[in-house]
Amino acid sequence: MRTKVETRVSFGVPIAAALAAAVLLTSCGSDDAGDDGSSPAPGSGSGAFEPTDPGPFLGECGSVTDAEVAEQFGMPIALITRNSVGCEWEVGGIGGPSVTFSWYRGSPIGRERAGSELIGRPAKDIAIDGNPGFVAAASGVLCELGVQFGGDFAHWSVMYGDAHPVNDPCAVAQSLAETSVSRMQK
Repeated sequence: MRTKVETRVSFGVPIAAALAAAVLLTSCGSDDAGDDGSSPAPGSGSGAFEPTDPGPFLGECGSVTDAEVAEQFGMPIALITRNSVGCEWEVGGIGGPSVTFSWYRGSPIGRERAGSELIGRPAKDIAIDGNPGFVAAASGVLCELGVQFGGDFAHWSVMYGDAHPVNDPCAVAQSLAETSVSRMQK
């Protein structure tokens, strides 16, 4: 009897895995499976990503130096992280005071703006060197600023968190964004 249970278990695991794989594969079916064209495919239509011309080249970290960030922020930078999307300058680790730059190619700025508004930071329209954008703040300790370049946008976030703000976070974000825009390559 015990052998049959072990046999069922050893065969049951591969069968369960095969069934799970089949469910995943069928749920990810192709766009033309059963579609008569009467309804748009998921992700198409309003709000879908549309191809855009590339915007200007902003350079690594928005073309600002670590020293410029530290000077504008007014606090010593202890940790700098650079990746393919942007850079983060931190004072004392995750969740502490920081400045973040992100550059989004072919991504709508409206989603970022809506996200700010959904979490209680009403966004205001701005323009930097003729480029539209938004700024959103929270209690004088956090400010985020987005600038649009056609289908691309750059995003600066300045957060003092629990630390006493040395400088106005929106003034810091505005200054860094202006520096990035002034140095972009069209």
